[in-house]
Amino acid sequence: MIDLSPILLEKYNVPTPRYTSYPPANYFGSDVSPKKAEKVILQSNNEQPENISFYIHIPFCSRNCLYCGCNTVITKDKIKMDSYMATLKKELALVANLLDDHRKISQIHWGGGTPNYLPVEEVEEVMALFKQHFSFIENPEIAMECHPAHLTYEYLDRLIDAGFNRFSMGIQDFNKKVLETVHRDDTAIPVDELVTYLQQRNISVNLDFIYGLPFQQQASFETTIKQAIEVNPARLAIFSYAHVPWVKPTQKKLESYGLPGSHEKITMFLTAHHLLTQAGYRDIGLDHFAKPEDELTVALDTKTLHRNFQGYSTLATTGQVYALGASGISQLNNAYLQNTKDLKQYHAMIEQGLLPIEKGYVLNREEKIIRNIIDELMCNLHLSWEKTAIRFNSTTDEVKALTQISKKQLTEFQNEGLITFSDTEVNVTNTGKFFIRNITAAFDPLMKTSEKKFSKAL
Repeated sequence: MIDLSPILLEKYNVPTPRYTSYPPANYFGSDVSPKKAEKVILQSNNEQPENISFYIHIPFCSRNCLYCGCNTVITKDKIKMDSYMATLKKELALVANLLDDHRKISQIHWGGGTPNYLPVEEVEEVMALFKQHFSFIENPEIAMECHPAHLTYEYLDRLIDAGFNRFSMGIQDFNKKVLETVHRDDTAIPVDELVTYLQQRNISVNLDFIYGLPFQQQASFETTIKQAIEVNPARLAIFSYAHVPWVKPTQKKLESYGLPGSHEKITMFLTAHHLLTQAGYRDIGLDHFAKPEDELTVALDTKTLHRNFQGYSTLATTGQVYALGASGISQLNNAYLQNTKDLKQYHAMIEQGLLPIEKGYVLNREEKIIRNIIDELMCNLHLSWEKTAIRFNSTTDEVKALTQISKKQLTEFQNEGLITFSDTEVNVTNTGKFFIRNITAAFDPLMKTSEKKFSKAL
C-alpha cells in the first residue's frame, strides 16, 4: 500500500476547490439574466464540442441523507412531483428551440436527489421527448444515479427499454450502522443480484461509496470495499465526504456522532485504493476506479479523459452540458448557467417562457485557458504548455504567465515527489495523484487571493 508522508498530509489537508468547474460554482454571480442566457445558448451552437450533453436534475427524495450536499426536496407528494415533471418538459422544449438541429446528443445524465424515486412513466415520457427533438450519436451514454432502495427489476427493465445503458448505484457503505446513522435506507434488492442482473443485459454499472462518515473505520471500510470487489462492477467511485455545514446545515448533526479525522479518512482511502488496484482496477483521476478494458481507462492512457459536474467521460461522449431542472448547472464552452433552486420560481419563470436562470458565469479567454490547464491535470495528470498554447492561439510564455505559478512552486512539488516538470510539460506522479486538488490549485490565479470557502482536500 502507498505510504504517504504525514508531513505532506498535514500540509495539504487544507480547504481546496474540487474543480468540477472552473471557476468553481461559488464564483457564479447573479448578473446572467434569462435573456442573456438565451444568447449564450445560441452562441454555444457555434462552439466546441458540438455534441450535446443533457443533465436532468430530479430533486425529490423520500428521506434526507444527513451527509448530502445536493439540492433536494423531501416529499411523498405525487402531485408536486407530477407538476415538476410537467414544468421540466416545458423547459426541455424551450432549450430545444435554441439548439441547432444538426447537433446530436452524446450523453444524458439523470441526477438528484433520487431520479429513480419518480414513477418510471415520468422518465419514459422525458426520454421520448429527447428522441422527438434530437438525433443521437452512435452509442451515446444514457445514465442515471440510482438509490437502490427504490429499485425493482421491472423498473430497471423499463429504463433499459427507454435507452439507459449505465447506472450509478449510490451504495455509500455496506455497514448497516453507518447507513442508519446517516439516514440512508438500505437496498431493496441485494446489490450483487442487481449488478449481476444488469450485467447480463450488457448494462454498465458503477458503485458509489463515501468515506469520512460517522462510525466508519479502516477495518469496517475495508470490509465494504472487499464486498464491492466481489460484486464486480465496471467502475467504482470512492468519494471523500465533504463536510460543509455552512452550506448544508443538516450536516451539522453528524458532528454529534463524531466524524473520522483527516488521518483516518486518508487511511480509509488508501486501503480502498490498495484493494481496488490489487483487484485489477485502475485509478481514474481523483476518486474513480475502472477495469483495464473500460473506456475511461483507455481514455486515461490516451490522455483523452474529460470531466464535468456529472463525473468523468471520454471525448467521444463529451458535449456541452445543458441542464434541466431546479438548480441544474449548464456547462458551455463560454459560460456556466445555473437554474434557480426555488421550485415556485422555477415553475413561474418557465410558465412565462423564460429560462429559469438564477446565476451564472461568462468566461473570458484567459479563464478558458486556466480551465483547460486544470482539466488536463485533473483528468490526464499531464500538461503540455505547447499544446495548450496552440489550442488557444497563444504562446507558452503567455500561458505560463496566466497561471502565476512560479518555478519555485513547481520545484517544491517536484522535491516532494508530487510532479516532474520541464520547460515543456508537467506530469503528476503516482504520489501526486493523492494531492491533485492542491497541485491544480497552484495553477489557479484565483486562489492567490480567494476568500471563498471550500471543503478540505483530504
